Amino acid sequence: MPFADELLGAGVAQTLSRAIQDVSPERPLRELPRAAESLDGLSLRERADLLRDALLADVPGDYARLARVIRSASARESTFTGWLIWPVTSAVAVRAVQEGTDAAFDDAMAVLAEVTGRLTSEFAIRTLLRHDLDRALGIVAGWTGSPDEHVRRLASEGTRPYLPWAVRVPGLLARPGVTVDILDALYRDDSEYVRRSVANHLNDLSRDSPHLVVQTARRWLDAPAPTTPALVRRALRTLVRRGDPEALGLLGFAPASVDIDGPHLADPRVAWGGEARFTAVIRNAGAESARLSVDYVVHHRRANGTLSDKVFKLATADLAPGEELAIDRRHSFRAITTRRYYPGEHAVALQVNGIATPAVTFELLPLVGEPA
Repeated sequence: MPFADELLGAGVAQTLSRAIQDVSPERPLRELPRAAESLDGLSLRERADLLRDALLADVPGDYARLARVIRSASARESTFTGWLIWPVTSAVAVRAVQEGTDAAFDDAMAVLAEVTGRLTSEFAIRTLLRHDLDRALGIVAGWTGSPDEHVRRLASEGTRPYLPWAVRVPGLLARPGVTVDILDALYRDDSEYVRRSVANHLNDLSRDSPHLVVQTARRWLDAPAPTTPALVRRALRTLVRRGDPEALGLLGFAPASVDIDGPHLADPRVAWGGEARFTAVIRNAGAESARLSVDYVVHHRRANGTLSDKVFKLATADLAPGEELAIDRRHSFRAITTRRYYPGEHAVALQVNGIATPAVTFELLPLVGEPA
């Protein structure tokens, strides 16, 4: 993924500053130009917040004035687009909440819908959801029938309980079923862009309400579009990795009689930055065909010496009685930005239809020149 300065850097901030100055020439901007030079060392969200606050300072007054300025600037579609939309929409939402009127709130929701196709308004809408959840959801419900796929996607994505990079909305976490009607309206959407958001939203709900998620997925499979099975598989991915029996059963992975030989490690010692290779053979020992969801679990060593498990997809297979599935997998310990590795004991196990094998341990060697 690009770095923060590539997404919301000085160039983008300067474009925003020029766009606002062009439509409000009566007042020289002070804070936006200053903010454009103050982004170094900040995270992406911190940059968005800094530019939001600078915009609010440079366009003082009531909500209506800010909305007029933003709508005028957004008329220049070729330049008023991309990552500058995040701080702009955030400023609109904050000013509306500060004003505290229904009219400002409703118009801010409208502005977010108008510009969401330029990047996304999913981060800014969280401010409005936190302020008046029921009023916001009433408007969002109307968006599900929009002819614009970006607006329909905003209805789902903006209301996700655990939207990445976004602030949490306590009301969504306290009322996990409150967004299901929105998803019901969108799960058969023609746009893959929208359906992917619906699947991710339902997957978010599985953190706290697995039974609700399985019930919802079952209803969708009872009244499906051709795209529904794939959407449901994506929506249930976390529950499948957890070995949730309801989710597995809904996808056709019933308890099966299998013999598992493995996992067998090629080497119990893995070099730093290298790979742990393991093999296994899974045999259907039952008298009927078996549909199998096969994952593997790596138990990573933490800094304090405890182990933290992460499940990885291996295969889906249909085995006739006596048929075997051979596994040969390499798991990389190459340095990545999303996980830090610690030398010492790790372990790997297989997981078949939610049931894990005993874990097999191996040692991740320290980086050459570093202490063990």
